[in-house]
Parts: sequence; C-alpha cells; structure tokens
Amino acid sequence: MDLQLKDKTALVTGASRGIGLAVVEQLVAEGVRVVAIARTGTPELRATGAYVVPADLATPDGPERAVAAALAEVGELDLLVNNVGGGDGELANGFLDIDDDAWRQLFDVNYFATVRTTRAALPSLIRQSGAIVNVSSNGARMPSSGPTPYTTAKAALTALSKALAEEFGPQGVRVNTVSPGPVRTALWTDPSKYGGQLARTLGVPHEDLLAALPQQTGMLTGRLIEPSEVAALVVQLCSPLTASIIGADYLIDGGIVKTA
Repeated sequence: MDLQLKDKTALVTGASRGIGLAVVEQLVAEGVRVVAIARTGTPELRATGAYVVPADLATPDGPERAVAAALAEVGELDLLVNNVGGGDGELANGFLDIDDDAWRQLFDVNYFATVRTTRAALPSLIRQSGAIVNVSSNGARMPSSGPTPYTTAKAALTALSKALAEEFGPQGVRVNTVSPGPVRTALWTDPSKYGGQLARTLGVPHEDLLAALPQQTGMLTGRLIEPSEVAALVVQLCSPLTASIIGADYLIDGGIVKTA
C-alpha cells in the first residue's frame, strides 16, 4: 500500500534504537526525508540515511535547538513523532524510595521533552497541516503496572495528546497517540535498565523474567512486541490515508488491557 508519504519531511525523537529507529527506517522506506534526534548517533541510525541531530531533549533548550536544526535541514516539517522516553535510575524502586530528582528526570524525558519539542515544531506543522504521533505506554491506562513516575508521566503525555488534538485539529494538525505494552527494547532486555532491575528486585534471572513476562502480564500473543510492529502503526497514523483519525490513543500491547 502506498501511504502517500513520499517527499514529506519528518522529525523523529528518541531515534537511535528500538521503536524510534524502526520508525526512522520505515519512514525512509516510504520516501520521507527524516531528521532523527538522539543523544548519540548510532551506526544503525546513520545507516538509515536520515539526517542525524545529536541532542539531549531532557534539557530545557535541547528541543528548541533540535527543531531549529531540523528546519534548517529540511525546511518545513510535515510530521513529528515524539518517541523519546524511558529513563535511567532505579526504576524498580517503590514509591517511597523514589526521590524528587528521579521524578524530575523521568518527567523531563517522558513528558517535558515532548511538550518542548512539540511547542517548537507546531508553527511549521500548522503551516503544513501536518501530523503528530506521540508514543506513550499502556501503563498510562494501568498506572500501577510499572514505575510510578514513568506511568504517571505517560498518563500526562496521553492527556496532552488529547488536548493538542482538540486545540490544533481545527488548524489542520492531527495528533494521535500510540501506547505499546512490553516491547523488545533495551528498557526490558538491557540488564542495567528496568527489566534487569526488576529481575534483581524479584530475585529471578533476567532471562527467566523476560520469558515469563507475556504470560504474567496477560499478553494474549504470548510474546514481546517487536519495535517494527509499533513503528508500522506510527507510520500509518502519519499517512494522509488516516486523515480522519485524530485525538485517538491506539493500544498495541498484545491484549494486556482488557477494557474497551
């Protein structure tokens, strides 16, 4: 299917690996000129042919600088994919063990980075009648399912997307959200990140935790989600073929969330 994206321009955040890298690869394959934002430009990202802008979007001025670099490279922006997220630190800790600095760090990465990037990109997106896709989490609908600061920030992100759709939809900008469940990314597979931390907290081998995760979380597919699957949904929502989809939040979690 031709998604009618050829020669469009896009900015993708959190692009160095996982979902972000998969989004970049699929947009480039559709003929989109992509500016990829990441703290470090990995060989895999550079191999896509995207224009890579190193930036830390968790800093107050990082998003504005990144958007300015994107506009200088490709002119106006048609598409914005806010994928940056995750975070460092002891995510597996309980609420009483998470201090203010950890809350700030997780909100900077998972919420304010998107607020600032979107604010900087919106004037161009309005001129182009563009589209925004924000990558949230099914944890936004199940706040107790993960680290409290992370799921709370994602819930705020999902609410932000709804508000932006309402305000800027009449100006021609579509805003939608994609909310994945457990994806086979470093957040789960890297022993130093959340998956590894959780395994140590539970006293089980990391590989055993990953093997049991689909069943334990109620995934009907019996496996982790692949980044390319999430990317395919993101790219479809970027397409003008989905022009009447606006203000929606699409779950892609293997059936974890059971409510309508």
